[in-house]
Amino acid sequence: MNSNEVQKLLESSIPHSTVTAEGEGCNFQVSVVSTAFEGLSTVKRQQLVYSHLQEAISSGAIHAVTMKTLTPEQNNAKN
Repeated sequence: MNSNEVQKLLESSIPHSTVTAEGEGCNFQVSVVSTAFEGLSTVKRQQLVYSHLQEAISSGAIHAVTMKTLTPEQNNAKN
């Protein structure tokens, strides 16, 4: 799995999301901005992202993921 595949998988799975994915091999860093995160704790946000990566993790295509999860408002405040 490459970073473009990770990006496309998450963008198609998480509503109204913008995803940036970097990495190679089986280690990736992802940043996900989505309205789906509104009202969710950091842990719940990460669980949501992991739920869409579970098949790739189980198969070994992804070994490690580091992630940032933000709402659009949080992302705008950051910039």
